[in-house]
Amino acid sequence: MPTYLVSSMSRLRHKETIKSLASDEILNEDTVHPFVEVSFQHTVYQTSIASGSHPCWNEEIKVDFILPGHDCNFSSLSKIKDSIYINIFDEMIIEKHEDRCFKSCSGHSYIRKNWLGSIVFPFSALLQQSEISGTFQVNIPPVLLGYTWSKTYVSPKEDYNGQNLKECTFLNIFATIEPQISYTICSPELDKFSDQIDVLERAWIFTKNCKALFPKRRIITTVFNDEGIQILVIRYIKALNPPQQLLDMFLHYSNATLDLVAHFVSLIPVMPDALDENDGFNIWMTSEHCISLAIGNKEEHAILLCNFFLYFGKKALVLLGTSVLEGHVAYVLTQETDEYLLWNPLTGQCHKQFDPFCPLQGVDCLFDGENVWFNLQQNNSPMAVYFDYSKESFWKQLLPKNYQGTNTQSIQPEEIIYSDTNKSMVEDLKNRIERTLKCKIMEWRPKQPTRWNRQCTFILRQILPKLELGTASFVSSEEESEFERLLQFYWVCI
Repeated sequence: MPTYLVSSMSRLRHKETIKSLASDEILNEDTVHPFVEVSFQHTVYQTSIASGSHPCWNEEIKVDFILPGHDCNFSSLSKIKDSIYINIFDEMIIEKHEDRCFKSCSGHSYIRKNWLGSIVFPFSALLQQSEISGTFQVNIPPVLLGYTWSKTYVSPKEDYNGQNLKECTFLNIFATIEPQISYTICSPELDKFSDQIDVLERAWIFTKNCKALFPKRRIITTVFNDEGIQILVIRYIKALNPPQQLLDMFLHYSNATLDLVAHFVSLIPVMPDALDENDGFNIWMTSEHCISLAIGNKEEHAILLCNFFLYFGKKALVLLGTSVLEGHVAYVLTQETDEYLLWNPLTGQCHKQFDPFCPLQGVDCLFDGENVWFNLQQNNSPMAVYFDYSKESFWKQLLPKNYQGTNTQSIQPEEIIYSDTNKSMVEDLKNRIERTLKCKIMEWRPKQPTRWNRQCTFILRQILPKLELGTASFVSSEEESEFERLLQFYWVCI
């Protein structure tokens, strides 16, 4: 039974934007009244309602869950593919008066909850680690209409990866499973349909020795390709070209190009992990197949992003480790002039090595197109790890230096051929999404008429494509102000 201890959301302040028609004065402003909802397997649990931008709930929520076949062993629990959703809402009391009535007349009020942000993690991550604990950044939308950041909070001098810490919200969470369940996996044996046996045998012995040193750390040296042949993981790493459309958006190489490429990879759907007794047997596709099939697992996402970064001449490696919220993860490590960056290919987010809010909690091994390195350092926290893998006292390498062999040649293509986007299909998809949204909104309001504002629709059409770039910085202040101005005259509600 998972248990959650939720406390301390920070720094968000609500500001009413309703103004009188004859004056630009703000009628009133109010602080948030936040509460947290935890939903799992279609059941919702809620905390009490707090007040202010620095609430502290300090509450325990016991969440029941449905066991497949009423069997609580690990193999049955590993079949649960549900995610745990933690949403933060602001409760607002809306007082409504009739249009022809004076303000002194009695009206009626109703309660509305505004979504502020969320944290999501799969149940499998909790199953792998037994508990999840820490301070986590809340995913908030790029534009949150009707809300401003608290002016009482003094922002730090340093930026947090280009984003001001003032404009971030954090949540303290502790989650665990009661009673505790052990997580074990088996080690794969050599398969007869394999690469050259000498190298694979070396890889198997290397893995066995690494596991003897640190049993809980991840080490993957060989996988099966889509033809069922066991090969070294280093054969998946090779510089590959990203779509030309992404390169054309920023003609001169910049960090914005890397952010855009990372965002592109994060849009590819993720295949959920299978936590069972066969977890030691991995099947990986090439980057070309990952794009053509529009799906991939965590490692295939990391390999694709790593290959794209290599195309730009970056020093990049795939990092296998453990994340607080996601369990087993695959990140991309890039080396800059004076620092290391950790890229999450599933979200497109980038964290500096010494970022205290990076969800990565353990660095287990690295690999590129030449070798695999296992982390021998006692403390494998990203902030404590020395990433210079040339130091043999810190990193154990699979192959000797300058090793040459046919069984280490990349299985990736020379380049990825992208097909042109069918514009008519995109237009048809856009229209179907718009019709579906309109129908759903009207279904949610069965007792009230739904009137669509054309001016609001026009502004949204200008803003939404820019939000797709993954950051609100592409949205001009004029466009956002114009949208805010609409709220002076209209209620925008569902």
